[in-house]
Amino acid sequence: MALVKQVRNSKHQFGWMTILLHWLAALAVIGMYPLGLYIVSLSYYDPGYRIYPDIHRSIGILLAMLLAFRLLWRLVNPSPVSLSHIRWERLAASAGHIALYALVLVVILSGYMLSTADGRSISVFNWFSVPAIPSLATRQEELAGTVHFYAATGLIVMASIHALAALKHHYLNRDNTLRRILGLDLENNR
Repeated sequence: MALVKQVRNSKHQFGWMTILLHWLAALAVIGMYPLGLYIVSLSYYDPGYRIYPDIHRSIGILLAMLLAFRLLWRLVNPSPVSLSHIRWERLAASAGHIALYALVLVVILSGYMLSTADGRSISVFNWFSVPAIPSLATRQEELAGTVHFYAATGLIVMASIHALAALKHHYLNRDNTLRRILGLDLENNR
């Protein structure tokens, strides 16, 4: 099977832009969770204490920008039709996607609040800074940190369920659900 060549989604296939956005977000989410767990294990005097939180915050801001673009892209570029003919599976898939987007948003917002609680802006790889919002910088680090941790853990659980569902479609249902998000051109192979 050839790789997808079109930018936009078709009725039966994801375009390469959607595929790229999906896998960039997946890599960021999957990589950020263990990095975040590692960060909270560092002591104040650990050399990584000054490096890894900045990397984590920078990737988080880039993920926020990716999420905004991805949602806009989804509005102007509808997803292909579902391959499932079972109503509850289609509803579960829709609910799962909404939960994934909502959890990413909560993780990003709580991370922003945690990072700017002292009123300082977030430097994104020294390329640009995202300022703190003074009315949100109210020293709520503990609450924001708790929300951030549990939302991130929920996001990893939901992403795991999402991946397991894709594997179920591939190995049990033997449909093209997984193949089309991997970018394999299915329209020429029907």
